[in-house]
This record gives sequence, C-alpha cells and structure tokens, in this order.
Amino acid sequence: MIEVIKDKKRWNDQLSMIEHLDVYHTFDYHDITKKSDETPILIKYSDGDTSLFLPLLIRPIENSSYKDAISVYGYAGILSLNLNEHFNKENFHKELNVFFNENNIVTVFSRFHPFFENQEALLEGLGTVVTRGKVVYINLNDTLEDQRKMYNKRMKTYLNKSRRTCTVVESKLEEDLNTFIDLYHENMNRVGADDSYFFERSYFKRLMASDDFITKLVLCVHNDSQTVIAGALFMEKDGIVQYHLSGLNDEHSDLNAIKLIIAEMAAKSTDKGFHYLNLGGGRGSDEDSLFNFKLSFSKHLKEFKIWKYVVDQDAYRMLVEKNLESSLETVTEKTEFFPAYRAEKVLKC
Repeated sequence: MIEVIKDKKRWNDQLSMIEHLDVYHTFDYHDITKKSDETPILIKYSDGDTSLFLPLLIRPIENSSYKDAISVYGYAGILSLNLNEHFNKENFHKELNVFFNENNIVTVFSRFHPFFENQEALLEGLGTVVTRGKVVYINLNDTLEDQRKMYNKRMKTYLNKSRRTCTVVESKLEEDLNTFIDLYHENMNRVGADDSYFFERSYFKRLMASDDFITKLVLCVHNDSQTVIAGALFMEKDGIVQYHLSGLNDEHSDLNAIKLIIAEMAAKSTDKGFHYLNLGGGRGSDEDSLFNFKLSFSKHLKEFKIWKYVVDQDAYRMLVEKNLESSLETVTEKTEFFPAYRAEKVLKC
C-alpha cells in the first residue's frame, strides 16, 4: 500500500520509527530547500510489518501536463523499517509505478545516502543506479588521536598556526549569521558558482531555526582584529554531522581558518558522541581540489550513488524532442544530465 505524506506532523511521526536517518530526510529540510514550484512528499510503502520511505520533491515540467521527481540537495535515498528476507520487492515496484503513472511523473532522480544500506537492492530493476564518486568522512567513533593520524603531513602545521592567531566560536546571533552569509556569497562569486548556490537570507535563518535538526554556525575570529574571517554551517541529526556550507575572507586565506573550524567541530562532535562527520565530495562529485581539501582530513571514503529512473519512455522522448528540438540519442551523446529534457542550460555552456 502506498501512502503520500505532505504535512510535517505526519511526516515526523512516521520517520520517528526509523532507527537511523539524517537531516536530508526531514520535513523541514525539504520545506526549506524546495523551490516555489516544488512540492515535498514522503512516499510510504507498507507491506505487513515492513515500511519503506522515499522522500521526494515533485515539480511540474514546463509547457506540459507532466511532472518529475527529484531528491533534495544532499543525500536522501530510501529508508526502510523492519526489512527482512521475505519482503516482496516486485509488489513494491508495481505499486510505485502505479503511483508515478497516475500522477503523470515521467522521471525520478534521487541521491542515495552513503551511510545507509539496502537502497540499491530495494530499487534494483527500476531504472539505473550510478556511482558518481566518493565522499570523505571523519569517523567520530575513532579516538581523536586516531582521527588526527589520518590528517595529511602539513595539517598539524596549518592548525598550529591557525590556533596561534585565531579562535573558533559558535554563535546564534543574527549579526554573526549575516556576516557568515556575506562571506559565503563572496566565496560563491569568487569561484563563479551557479545561481542555485546563492541562497536567500531566509534560507540560512530557517536552517538555524529548524526543530527537525540542529544547525550550528561555527565562526573563526582573528584574535588581533576580532573580525570574523571564516565560518561554516554544520547540521546534526541522529549521530551524523553534515558539513553544509562555508565562507572565507580571501584576505586571510593563509590562516587556514576553514581547516581549523572543521578540526574543532570534529573534536566537539566526538566528545558529544556523534558517529560521523560527513565532509562530502568534490564539485559535481569530481575528485578535484575541493575533494582533495577534504581528503586532507581523513582517508575514510564512501561511494556516492544516484538513482535515475525513466517511468514513461515515450513521454520522456517526446519531452526531449519538444524542449531541445533534438533526438534523445543526440542529447544523451552530448551530456549525461538527467533528466535530459532539462539539459538546455547545460548544453548551452
């Protein structure tokens, strides 16, 4: 049986039964990050004592009667409760397809959570699962001594220099949040980030105010000038800490303030009994300079996988031809972007 959940109380009540989940599964994170034309839903499938939960954002496809579904930015995937060897996966797939078809949903895309099991097995046979790269995490179950053994050779020198000149603090003050937002936006301008990374100020404030998870604003203050030279947002839920966003004053890049913030957050999270600090991967899941920066803290890696499913192949082909004035085969030769009918911006780059 499929049930579609849209209200916060029902959403939270259902997920409260799950032993392990993360920020990216919560109602608030979906509600905060959704775009104006997106509707957050939690699909619950029940079969006896077993329940599966698939959080998605449903969005209309412009100039058509069709819709598609995606996961939030981050790591969501599918959650399971009381899953056992007797579970009938075929029935789950059948009911999921009925739901997608009845709601004119042409494609579904989800980013799997790298720390949770059974996601690929549950969806095998529906579309394709692709490994996109790796994410770096610090195992907070290790002692601080063992964690620091994984730092690269220069990290100790960087951190010692930073500690002599800077202090890391947590803050809930609105003025400090505004300072961080300015630093973050400066960073995005400097690296030429896509418009989607320039969040409204309300986005940051709502993250800080959520009662579905805890968001920590961690700042690095330059001791001599008492100015904030860097900051980061971390989100905490059920034993997992997510390194979400960061910003740095480029004039103080030599002080390695972000490195100091991450190291201090790892130490505090370890003391509080958290299990993992997920640093994430590189830009677009590439093993680039950002990935190598994160790798300087830890050699613990998890595979990052995505799920791509074309529910209605005929509608998919029609939408590609209509939106891009090109055949599906031609478009997929040029880009792996999914769904292909939304690839116009990518193909113009």
